[in-house]
Amino acid sequence: MNVGNEIYQRIGLAKTSLFLQGELAQLTYLALEKAAKDVQDGALDEIEISYPIGYRPDKQAMPGSHKYKKQELIDRYAFLGNHQLAINGVYQLVTIIEALLGDVLRKVILNFPNKIGTKRAIKTSLVLSASSIEEIHLQAIDAVLNELSYKSPKDFSEECEKLLSINLMECPAFHKYLETKATRDIYIHNQGIANDIYIQKSTSHARVKSGDFLPINTVYFLESYESCLQITEWLESALHVVWHSSEYEEYKSKSKQNVQQENAADASGAG
Repeated sequence: MNVGNEIYQRIGLAKTSLFLQGELAQLTYLALEKAAKDVQDGALDEIEISYPIGYRPDKQAMPGSHKYKKQELIDRYAFLGNHQLAINGVYQLVTIIEALLGDVLRKVILNFPNKIGTKRAIKTSLVLSASSIEEIHLQAIDAVLNELSYKSPKDFSEECEKLLSINLMECPAFHKYLETKATRDIYIHNQGIANDIYIQKSTSHARVKSGDFLPINTVYFLESYESCLQITEWLESALHVVWHSSEYEEYKSKSKQNVQQENAADASGAG
């Protein structure tokens, strides 16, 4: 299998993961909405919910419970559906794109190791403990990818251009993704409060000033979801130019034929 087809297949997996994330988010939202409606329509003014609060050494769950006032529980479901679900979804979106970019880079470097240069050092202990030359290659590649993960968006894009021969900054959706990724990082490291690092990483897409709270809601999740899908589509096209994929070409040809057939059917029906 050529590198182009491998890359195309990996992008396809990322698309599937994104679609699944969108589906799960929608199903979860509907489930929370129904739960809130059931509570609202119920006769009880106080509802007791049971859930595990720990895990014993004998692998048995430690049961716990909490009594909620009706409106309190409805508010909890609303918070879960409109905020916490969106936050968790954004985490997943960023993870999917991060993994995609890392895997594409790994596939190219693995097939063309000369792209990382000949002066890169690797620890002697890793070489001596490796069971094969392939394992050494993977260790060296992982070291490169780890270095890239700490670079600024601009530097990361420049390194990707050297390795993949595509400029991520030419993808409009990638700029929105950078802000989404910066937001994810702020929620992990700074409790959702924007700082100067967020402003720097988000560039022109920064949503708040340093020191302000960064909101994440359903609308923001959907916007981020769409930008991530657009990135996969842009990568398919841009990478195909450099790393030709016969499978992508076949897919585009079939899609074009389907569109032509639908247009012909519409024209026939109109006649």
